[in-house]
Amino acid sequence: MHPKDPKLVNQLPEGQWSTGLYDCCNDPSDCLFTCFCPCVTFGRIDEVIDGGNLSCNIQGLVYYAMCHIASGWLYGGIYRSKLRRHYSLPEASCSDSLIHCCCRACALTQEYTELKIRGWKANVEKWNREGLEPPIVAPGMAR
Repeated sequence: MHPKDPKLVNQLPEGQWSTGLYDCCNDPSDCLFTCFCPCVTFGRIDEVIDGGNLSCNIQGLVYYAMCHIASGWLYGGIYRSKLRRHYSLPEASCSDSLIHCCCRACALTQEYTELKIRGWKANVEKWNREGLEPPIVAPGMAR
């Protein structure tokens, strides 16, 4: 499934995860990146979920700090809950925070993959329906 194909993005139903929690190795590059740089993956997820209110870098640093005071699992669980509410995704048999506590890399990879598959365009369309605004993207450098 290619995330940028608009026909596939529109076919994804709300209320259903597109990948399982332990399908994180289906995309080895995202899985390895998340294992070694979970703060960056979290920052990318948060930037989309929060509509760009804070940059990927700032949220990644906040997550890094939270992990060092042993509460990154709680912070990650909060954003997993936001993602689930955004797409009406079902909760697992345990809480979102517990999923982040026990298997952070799998949780972050699943969340990141969900956003990639559903696509940026799908997020913008949903935000427009809900009255939210997408993040402002800085223009490229001109010659």
